[in-house]
Amino acid sequence: MNPPRMVYADAQGNILDYSGLAMAGAAGGRWEPVEEGQCIPLPPGSELFLLPGRLPVGRDRDGRFEVLEHDPAGGSGPVTAVAAFLAPAHTATLWAAYQTTPGAPTLPLFAYAAVGFHQGRLVASALRVDPLPRQDPQRFGPPERLAQAARRLLKRFAPNRLWQHLGHCALGYGCPAARNLMLGRWEAPLPTARACNASCLACISSQPEGRFPVTAERIAFTPEPREVAEVALHHFATGRDPLVSFGQGCEGEPLTQAALLQHAVILIRQRRPKGTINLNTNGSLPAEVKKLMAAGLSSIRVSVNSLLPERHQTYYQPRGWSLADAVESIRVVKAGGGHASLNLLTMPGVSDRPEEAAALFELVAATGLDLIQWRNLNVDPEVYLQALGLEPPEERLGIEGLIKELRMRFPRLRHGYFNPKTETVSS
Repeated sequence: MNPPRMVYADAQGNILDYSGLAMAGAAGGRWEPVEEGQCIPLPPGSELFLLPGRLPVGRDRDGRFEVLEHDPAGGSGPVTAVAAFLAPAHTATLWAAYQTTPGAPTLPLFAYAAVGFHQGRLVASALRVDPLPRQDPQRFGPPERLAQAARRLLKRFAPNRLWQHLGHCALGYGCPAARNLMLGRWEAPLPTARACNASCLACISSQPEGRFPVTAERIAFTPEPREVAEVALHHFATGRDPLVSFGQGCEGEPLTQAALLQHAVILIRQRRPKGTINLNTNGSLPAEVKKLMAAGLSSIRVSVNSLLPERHQTYYQPRGWSLADAVESIRVVKAGGGHASLNLLTMPGVSDRPEEAAALFELVAATGLDLIQWRNLNVDPEVYLQALGLEPPEERLGIEGLIKELRMRFPRLRHGYFNPKTETVSS
C-alpha cells in the first residue's frame, strides 16, 4: 500500500501535498511513520492549522525521516508544518510531526493531529470514537436558522442573565453546546462558576500568566438558582433527546458553586423528577458531589489528564484537593446509583504509555466506571511534555491499541465523546 503523502504550507499559506515524502506523525515527541490504515478522511468540520516556526517532517522512500526546509514546488520563502484540529467525536492517534526552529512561538490551545494527503483527499491519523451526531457541522444548518431561534429565546427570556450569556456563546463563540440549546436538542450547557480551585496548564478560560491566549470568555456573573432552573426546565420541556450539564468551557469549576448547583437541581427536580442532569467537573469535592446526588444529580464526568498523581498534580495545579478526591467523586456517584464517565484528556505518546494504561485499568476495575470520553488535550505538545518532564516513550500501546485492550478487559465499559442521556424525561 502507498502511504499518504506529506502536506505542508508554502510562504503564502497555501497547503500543498508533496509526493517526494510520505506522511509522518508524532507521539510524545517521537516521530513515527503513518500508514494508510491509520488514517481516516479528514472529518467535516475539522480545521487546518499552520504551525508557525515549525518545519514539516516526512519520510523518504527508504523510510528515513526528513525535515523539509525548502518549498519543493519551487516557491520562495519558508515552508511551514500543517496540523488538523479535529471535529468533535474524533480522537487523534498521532500528532503532527515537525521540527521547531529557534524563536518559534508557543502554539495556542488546540490539538494538533497529523494530517496528510491520500487518493485525492486530506486524511488524518484519528478515530471516530462516538457515532452520535450532536456536533456534526451539517447538523447546525444555515447560520440564519440559528440566529432566528436564538433571537426568539433571548427575547422570551430577556430577564434571565444565563439565557443571555448562552446566547452570546452560541452566536459569538459558536459554542456547539450553546447552539444545540438554541436549536432545542441534545445536551444543553448550564455554566455557573466564575472561580476555580485549580490552575490548569491549558485552561481555555483563564491564563493569568499569559502563557497562552484564552479561547473562551469565562462567565462574568453568578446566576441565581432560578435562572439555571429556567434554562434546564425549558430544555427538558421542549428539547429533542434533552439533557443538561453543569461545567462548561466558559466557566471555572462548578463545584465551587456547589450550594447554587444543589438548589438549582432541587428546583429542576420539583418539576422534572426524571431527565439527565450531568456534572462536568474536576471531581475536587466529593462531599459536595454526594449532596448533589441526594438532590437529584444523574451523572458525573470527571476530567483527568493522567491517573498518575504527579502528572495530574503538574497539569491541574489543584488548590486543596488531589487526584484521590477526583477518584472518590466517581465512587460517590457509583455508590449513589449514578452514571460515571472519565473525561480523558488524551495525547498520543503520553496517555498510551504502559504506566498510564496500568493506572487506567486499575481505576476502571476499582470504580465500575461506565464510560471513557476520549478528548484531545488542547495544548502545545512541547510545553506539555516539558512540564511533565517526559522524554519520548520507549514503549506505547497506541491510542487505538489502548481502547482495544480496554474493550477486551472490560466489556461493559463504553467509549465515546459525549455525555450520555441516562434518564428519560417525565412529562
